[in-house]
Formats: sequence, structure tokens, C-alpha cells
Amino acid sequence: MVLLPQELAPLHIFEERYKLMVGQCLEEEREFGILWLADDGLKEIGCAARIARVLERFDDGRLNILVEGSEPFRLLRKIGDLPYPAGDVELLDDAEAGPDPGDPAVADHARERYADLVEQVTENRPESGSLARLDAYGMAATLDVALEAKQALLELRSERVRLEQLDSLFAEALERIELAERAAERAAGNGSLHG
Repeated sequence: MVLLPQELAPLHIFEERYKLMVGQCLEEEREFGILWLADDGLKEIGCAARIARVLERFDDGRLNILVEGSEPFRLLRKIGDLPYPAGDVELLDDAEAGPDPGDPAVADHARERYADLVEQVTENRPESGSLARLDAYGMAATLDVALEAKQALLELRSERVRLEQLDSLFAEALERIELAERAAERAAGNGSLHG
């Protein structure tokens, strides 16, 4: 899986090594990291995860937990002598990319497209106050975004570029919804997709 900062995700912990790791994280109030094992291998950029809540504990030690993404990180080195996967990491922030004053118009446009998409899917438009507080991670964390696109967002060190990427993704999603609706209308109207 790919976890983004601000994203909430439920996890079922059942493997012994992860039960041990999560137990230590709970006991020491520490975060753990999530890296995507893609078809082309383990990605080096991941996201730290804070255990927001234990949802359920089972007699055999399994857990259902809710995690929240906190900060992106880069895996520097794997550590092999622990009973669970571990490594040395460096936390990443946008400052390393240099100054990025951003363009308020880019953020506004991405937020408007996000609101359009949410309204199309749920028939409820986010209120302007909560919309104005959303950054790129906050918007992407609430939608079902493809793993590749989420990983690309996680690897970007510029909020402006993340917003531009999301704006494009939202535009594509809105276009797909519109095409599907038109096809459904045509099919309902005459039983075929030919107008």
C-alpha cells in the first residue's frame, strides 16, 4: 500500500513480526514506516504512520488498527537483525527542494476541481472553509487514487507540483465520469451507444 500524510487507513495486523512491531509502537508511542512493494521492487520513499486507534484486539494477538500518515521519508539502509522489517530513514520536507512560494491560483484551481469531483461522487460539495484548509496531501488522502499516482505525489518535494499533478488527476476523473454518464444516458435512451 501507499500511505500519504494525513491519510487514514485501517490495517489488519496478523503476522507475528508485525504484531511484535505494532506492540512496540503502541508501548513506546512510536510511529512505523510504510513503503510500497511495487511490481518493480520496494520503493525508497515511504510515509511514517502513527497508530491513531486500536479498533479491535483478538485473543491470538491479531489487531485491527487505524493509522494516520504523518511524514514522508527516504529509506537509507535496511536493518536485518530485528524480528521485523526495519531501516534507517531520513524524514523529508519540501524545504529541500528550495523555495517554492507557490501560486495561489494553482491551489485554488486544484481545490475547485477537487470540490467538483467530490460533488459529482457524493452530491455534496465541501464547504469553502474546510476546502481552503486542504493541501495536496489532504485532498488526495480522501480519494481513491491509484497507487502509482499516490507514490508519485509522495515523492514530490514541491506542494505546487503536487497540486498541479492533482489538478490533472481530478480533471481526468471528472472527464471519465462525464463520459460514463453520457454513455449511460445514450444506452437508456435507445438501448445502444450510437446516438
